[in-house]
Amino acid sequence: MSGQMKGPALFLAQFAGDVAPFDSFDAICGWAAALGYKGVQIPSWDARLFDLARAATSKAYCDEIAGTAARHGLAITELSTHLQGQLVAVNPAYDAAFDAFAPAETHGKPAARQQWAVQQLLMAAKASAHLGLRAHATFSGALAWPFVYPWPQRAPGLIDTAFAELGRRWTPILNAFDKAGVDLCFEIHPGEDVFDGTTFEMFLQAVGGHRRCNILYDPSHFVLQQLDYLAFIDIYHERIKAFHVKDAEFNPTGRQGVYSGYAPWVDRAGRFRSLGDGQVDFSSIFSKLTQYGYDSWAVLEWECCLKHPEDGAREGAEFIKAHMIRRTARAFDDFAGAKVDQARINRALGIS
Repeated sequence: MSGQMKGPALFLAQFAGDVAPFDSFDAICGWAAALGYKGVQIPSWDARLFDLARAATSKAYCDEIAGTAARHGLAITELSTHLQGQLVAVNPAYDAAFDAFAPAETHGKPAARQQWAVQQLLMAAKASAHLGLRAHATFSGALAWPFVYPWPQRAPGLIDTAFAELGRRWTPILNAFDKAGVDLCFEIHPGEDVFDGTTFEMFLQAVGGHRRCNILYDPSHFVLQQLDYLAFIDIYHERIKAFHVKDAEFNPTGRQGVYSGYAPWVDRAGRFRSLGDGQVDFSSIFSKLTQYGYDSWAVLEWECCLKHPEDGAREGAEFIKAHMIRRTARAFDDFAGAKVDQARINRALGIS
């Protein structure tokens, strides 16, 4: 990658609602554009904004959706199947909870729910191609998450079996996205089997190093794990094809630390915050992504236990804009350069 990062953009999932201007794609695009956003990431499950099945079969519908965004000066950055991707792999412990992500006719029927989720992903590949998108945002789902902390002792081979099965389920989906020419970007996220760099590598191996198996980078999830989110970019930048700009803070106490998930969000040691209110070093993140040539979108995902979402969205557009770096086309000391040829280089080195 060697182009220019694009933004600011906004993930619409946390803002869609039943009251204007959040109840239709046209209205919410007008609202986002008025705040200064240049792109929107669409939650494909929200029928108030988008019809995934129609988008998968109708290029004309996709042109209409893209045209609606364009009338407001917006581009569509990616589609998201976070909820459907979660259902590609569900441990039985979560069956009842995750039924809510799927149609009523699949409730209590894990196999039917999983088949529905796979079809949703296959439709998303076609819809992304119809929209001319390069990347897609999703979750990996989780079979092994209940065993993340090895007590009681895990059975030998349990993790290997889980990732082999995860790879078996996702490989055909990755092939569909490859056919569509779209990168599938997994948000590295606790609650998924792919929740850090080590598990991403295990998953990548399970899908045979598939070229469409890539990363949605969100530093907030790494703050809550106490993972080095800047070193993560150094290690995995070639696979980072999508970016959620989300802030977080980690304030351990004598009572709680990383494992504080039983407390309400506002009382946790680790919690998500609106942009600029947390501890994430976004100046360094934008610098590193620019250094490595990240040329896709910087997308605000608002999740905060304190600030009103509309305030977070308004402030977030300016925050991202202020951190965007326009890549220089020349070195700062070019003015002092002189014409150089091989003979001059040889003389400088004492080579005859």
